[in-house]
Amino acid sequence: MTITSHADLAGLQRIGRLVGQAILEMRIAARAGMTTAALDAVGERFLRRHGARSAPQLTYGFPGFTCISVNEQVVHGVPGPRVLQPGDVVKIDVSAELDGLIADAAVTVVIPPASVAARRLEECASSAFERALRVARVGTAVAEVGRAVEREVQRRGFSVLEQLCGHGVGRHLHEDPSVPNYYSPLTPGTLSDGLVIAVEPLISASRTTVVDESDGWTVRTRNRSIAAHFEHTVVITRDTPLILTAA
Repeated sequence: MTITSHADLAGLQRIGRLVGQAILEMRIAARAGMTTAALDAVGERFLRRHGARSAPQLTYGFPGFTCISVNEQVVHGVPGPRVLQPGDVVKIDVSAELDGLIADAAVTVVIPPASVAARRLEECASSAFERALRVARVGTAVAEVGRAVEREVQRRGFSVLEQLCGHGVGRHLHEDPSVPNYYSPLTPGTLSDGLVIAVEPLISASRTTVVDESDGWTVRTRNRSIAAHFEHTVVITRDTPLILTAA
């Protein structure tokens, strides 16, 4: 989606704030002994109270309201009876719709006590997002966003999950362009004024690929190494991108 009016921007800011606030509520609530279904319910209650709907449910018939992925699970984890344990690395991914507009964001939370390795991985995903934001300007090749993410992840000794990438968002949950987290000269596209994209480093502790779990939704690392995810929906401008999903 490309923003073409004040109404577009205002609508995206509304749903973006709600997504950011829902993630904050879930982050505060996450604790050992809690099921992923109970954590999902925290986000659902908050968003429904403000009139928002689950974008994964609307788009794909996803069985949860939000996506909650634990440890080697990277994305699209289905909330259920799994009980969170001390040290678990939990990815909270919230995509919601309000008045026909969608915002998407994610954060990695480590349930205390956090290991040094888990904390470093979490920090790397966030840092890679910040590096991507530094280059995400009008006129920049989409490939350069991936280059920025990849360099930071490699610098910190971790690995990008190349099969998973960021994407356009706004009218639909997944739109063009695809925004890879690695550099390739074959990546098409240039960032344009008002373009709305989800920038989302998806990384693992060691180099691997991803596979689907038997539930048909959850994506995990093939070698079961721990994964991290950090994401915001942003609007491209001639200066620093506008982050829509900050709480």
